[in-house]
Amino acid sequence: MPFFKFDNIKISAVSAAVPTEVVTVDSFADRFGEEYVAKFQESTGVREFRRTMEHQTASDLCFAAAENIIKKKNVPREGIGLLIFVAHSTDYRRPATACVLHKRLGLNKDCAAFDIALGCSAFVYGLQTACSMMASSNIGKALLLVGETLTKMVNPMDKSVTMLFGDGGAAILLEKTAEASNIYGLLKTDGSGYRAIIAPAGGFRNLNAPTEPMTWGDGNVRTLYNTTMQGEDVFAFTISAVPKTIKEFLSLTGTGVNDYDCLAFHQANQFIHRMMCRKLKVDTSRMPLCLDRFGNTSAPAIPMVMCDTFGDDDDDKELNFLMCGFGVGLSWGVCSARINVSDILPIIETDEIFEEGIINSPEDFNK
Repeated sequence: MPFFKFDNIKISAVSAAVPTEVVTVDSFADRFGEEYVAKFQESTGVREFRRTMEHQTASDLCFAAAENIIKKKNVPREGIGLLIFVAHSTDYRRPATACVLHKRLGLNKDCAAFDIALGCSAFVYGLQTACSMMASSNIGKALLLVGETLTKMVNPMDKSVTMLFGDGGAAILLEKTAEASNIYGLLKTDGSGYRAIIAPAGGFRNLNAPTEPMTWGDGNVRTLYNTTMQGEDVFAFTISAVPKTIKEFLSLTGTGVNDYDCLAFHQANQFIHRMMCRKLKVDTSRMPLCLDRFGNTSAPAIPMVMCDTFGDDDDDKELNFLMCGFGVGLSWGVCSARINVSDILPIIETDEIFEEGIINSPEDFNK
């Protein structure tokens, strides 16, 4: 099994960013009916979410979060030897968005930068990848950037998901340290569920897919380019495979849920959150939520809930975090780390757009 342990690497900063536009779930009452919207809020817990502007991307949000860390923590840019961007919402089909972020952040050429295409498990997989590269190299500092702009991938008439997903981005600074610091993790995949959450068109499998909206088997209207989710399949996977993997992780690390100060989990929906707490026998207060205000943001959900919960806490205290991401793929993972809450920054808002990156014609290359 892909179980990992890293000594002397620590999470030394966590930052998250969201767009300024707030969309309330109540605003969909005219479209889907007050009764449906009320039931949706009751089951998912989502009251509002953030939506990016037309040309604003996940990398814009991650850039803002990374800049926040660099400036607040006085991080020398030349000391960052690795940048990993984990998302499905890339700026372009090519090049890697990590290369764009490398330029924008002003990092030097002695820095590796690449993308990983993952969603809900992005943080855990990205953490393992970054730590592995640091452990086997002379890289002293690394930036892990996770973000998503899911609102751009849903059909506005699809009532199953258009009120659920929100946009966000996050940055995590990893550093080698002489202090005793352990990061543990466990990764899993079930590719047989690749259709459970999918945007069928937009890649190279079906380059010329039709763009017109269609009525799907669940009665919702969407195009092949929109995200579709098989809710029952995702729910069944979540409440069975994920708690089992968490218990496996606890067994491998010789720990119990009570050894962790905070369970920072993927923000799927309120009902799944309650089921998780019940299966793990923990009070809901120890598994904080921020989806009521930010929706299901996929890739950045774990660092976002950490920033939302502890971002205003300036106490110099170290907490033990158990973190879990699960979903699209199907892909999931569990990890743990001790983090000083003074290194967890408050969520910031941004409308910044990388204007240079908007290319609509050959003339734009002359800008």
